[in-house]
Amino acid sequence: MSSVPTAVHLKPRSAAMEALAALWRRPHIRACMLVVLAYLLVAVAGYAHLLPDHEAAVGDAQQPPDWHLATLLGTDILGRSVLWRVLAGAQTAVTIGLVTTALAVPFGTALGLAAGYFGGWVDAVINWVYSVVVSVPDILLITAISYTLGKGLSSMCVAIAATSWVSIMRLVRGEVLRHKGSDYVLAARSLGAGARRIMFSEILPNVIHVAIVTSSLVLLAAVKGEVILTYLGLGVQDGASWGLLIAGASQDLTNEIWGPLAGTVTAMFLLIYSLSAIGDALRDVLDPRLT
Repeated sequence: MSSVPTAVHLKPRSAAMEALAALWRRPHIRACMLVVLAYLLVAVAGYAHLLPDHEAAVGDAQQPPDWHLATLLGTDILGRSVLWRVLAGAQTAVTIGLVTTALAVPFGTALGLAAGYFGGWVDAVINWVYSVVVSVPDILLITAISYTLGKGLSSMCVAIAATSWVSIMRLVRGEVLRHKGSDYVLAARSLGAGARRIMFSEILPNVIHVAIVTSSLVLLAAVKGEVILTYLGLGVQDGASWGLLIAGASQDLTNEIWGPLAGTVTAMFLLIYSLSAIGDALRDVLDPRLT
């Protein structure tokens, strides 16, 4: 008897895997993803104590760049390797970006979901909090929170997150308002589904693309915000930061030493450009109105 071929049922890929596959098929975005992955590996290596000591002197003060790895970008006024300090600054930038995003995105998404679904006094209270936060300049609010919690990496993450959730809340709220009157929500409610099930099982999967796309912008803004605030003397005061490197580069420029500034700006450009490009690509892939 001839064997009858049986159909092979493949498990469909999740929406996240489909989005990653779509991004990976674009050579430009693939390169940006590899750049971001490299920065993540640098941060992991830093916390695993695998990076060289950025506080140790490796040569003479303000030594010009050469072909040795430690002095590839030269040294600062204390003889410390600029390259090691740039890598340590990358660890700080990635840490603040990821922690800030992990704090702001869930908080803003939850508030936007609650405000859009329940409406009434819940919406009024959340919008009042939103209005208060956006009425205060970000730099003043971040400075106040930083001084209240004490200067340091953790207080900087909380301070930036406190001003980053507002845009996510507003966008998620608008999407929830658009979806809560849809047929699938009315059908779920007619079948006896409660508010929690409708919010998290029905509406949230259809609006989560907004939070995912906005999270890339929050991460990008957190990285830039930390550098700017540290440069102004309001951010990280100890350890390594790109803002400290840029602030200290002014004296190097007077001596025609470009290594510290060029290395720091290049490292910032690669990370910020890659995050921006990935964010735009995520919007194109995940937003159903653009597909």
